[in-house]
Amino acid sequence: MAADLQRTSYNMMIYEVRDYCTALLDIKGELISQNVGGVSHFVADLGVLVVDGMKRYGRDGFKPGDVIITNHQAVAGQHLNNIVIYSPYFYKGELLMFCMVRAHWIDVGGQSTGFGAGATVGDPWFEGLQLDQLKIYEEGRLNDTLYRVIKDNIRFPDSSLGDMKSQMAACRLAARRMDELFDKYGRDTILAAIAQIFDETEQKCRNVVAQLPDGIYEAAASIDDDGLIRDEEVPIRVKIEIKGSDMTIDLSGCSAERKAAINSRTYAGARVAYKALTGPLDPVNEGSFRALKVIIPEGNIMMAKFPAPMSGWSAIVPTVVDTIVHALSEAMPDRVPAGHHGLLGGSVVFFGMHPKTKRRFIVQSIEGGGWGGRPFEDGESATVSVCQGDVRNGSIEGIELKCPVVVESRALRQDSCGAGKYRGGLGLDTRVRNLVEGRWNFERTRRSKCPPWGIAGGTPGSPGGNLLKRAGEKKFEWSCKAARDLYGVVLRGNMSLDQTATRRLRDRLKSARRGKPQKSKKPPERPVAAKGRKQR
Repeated sequence: MAADLQRTSYNMMIYEVRDYCTALLDIKGELISQNVGGVSHFVADLGVLVVDGMKRYGRDGFKPGDVIITNHQAVAGQHLNNIVIYSPYFYKGELLMFCMVRAHWIDVGGQSTGFGAGATVGDPWFEGLQLDQLKIYEEGRLNDTLYRVIKDNIRFPDSSLGDMKSQMAACRLAARRMDELFDKYGRDTILAAIAQIFDETEQKCRNVVAQLPDGIYEAAASIDDDGLIRDEEVPIRVKIEIKGSDMTIDLSGCSAERKAAINSRTYAGARVAYKALTGPLDPVNEGSFRALKVIIPEGNIMMAKFPAPMSGWSAIVPTVVDTIVHALSEAMPDRVPAGHHGLLGGSVVFFGMHPKTKRRFIVQSIEGGGWGGRPFEDGESATVSVCQGDVRNGSIEGIELKCPVVVESRALRQDSCGAGKYRGGLGLDTRVRNLVEGRWNFERTRRSKCPPWGIAGGTPGSPGGNLLKRAGEKKFEWSCKAARDLYGVVLRGNMSLDQTATRRLRDRLKSARRGKPQKSKKPPERPVAAKGRKQR
């Protein structure tokens, strides 16, 4: 499904960046399988769409040839650009499962162009078209009225409706492959195999959790603001209970839903963290989360009630994942890394009307940043967030070929990592020059007040910003000042190591530390250190 979608899609966010997921779900909304790669934070919110669709139409309301389109935030819980196309799968007249593709459209009307309308959108109607479990095809016949409504209310109909057809093609391919499997092995064998896979996956996850000490583990963090109230931090508080092979992640202490559009309805934060800790390289299915209980009360920022605006839904999720992982640093000291950049993308968006062709264009790319140092090696540099799986940045050649811009540089960000025995990863500096008039749309980082934290004595990393490239940084070099200040390393003018001076400087630094122990002062509203209370 994923390969078919990539080969046939119109939108760089799908075929290049891979902002999508493909999946099979049973009629109860349980995840049978999902593509490897793509966007990891889509693991959480597919089943609710099937459950809602079954309530809407009933088991007898689906027919062969039906295709449903939906993005409505009352259930989907994300920005409206994430369009879901799904179709029922029948074998010998029996409805057994649904083939589903969620993919990022570049525009759904309103203010949605690019990566969504941003945090300042007042409600979903400003953001764009809301499509609530609508049949775009019914028994194989196109709903021409709905098709024209969508086409006439989006800025890039050729791209978006082309992507819709690619999503449908992926679903049709899945149905053909399932026909082959059911014909070869039979209905009962296939369904029994699925149940066994669920059980085995659950047990593998339980085996990991059972090795951790029972107890309550807590951590807290924040993002700078919600985009409307600039001086008020948005708190993230996590409480995890481990009892035997069961894990409960309680996010009740996180902020209540906001007037700003950074709300969502998603278990993505908890599920991504749990999957990363228990089976990061294994295929995902419903069994991956059976041993996990997630507590998010209604009205929480991650369980907001419609019509709370959600166009910036993902802004908080990577930091939630980071905080959950950090809470378990005492229980898993050999595996838990320091904090990462926590930015869902570091996106570059530029769009407008080309003056020569008179056609609309849009530049989109996800750039990434640095990850925290690990207990056994340095952090990864210039990598997308933990919530983005195999998402890639747009290729420079592809961007410049399709749009009137020049990517002047894409380079590692000098000295942006947190220092330590194993340093954090470096961020990314990107410089893009537009050749025609248009509009830039940047995502705010919101990590300056609670920057990516260090662990075990490591220092925090530098937060990012909307500067495309620091002035004077022509190429990647390790600066003499940063080497001296952060690591006690003295470099000569030609960047070679001065061993004698380094040894003397480190001796002075050690003596100063022994004579004047450093006291860490943690702001009461921004604690990031994990706490654990082991139970016996």
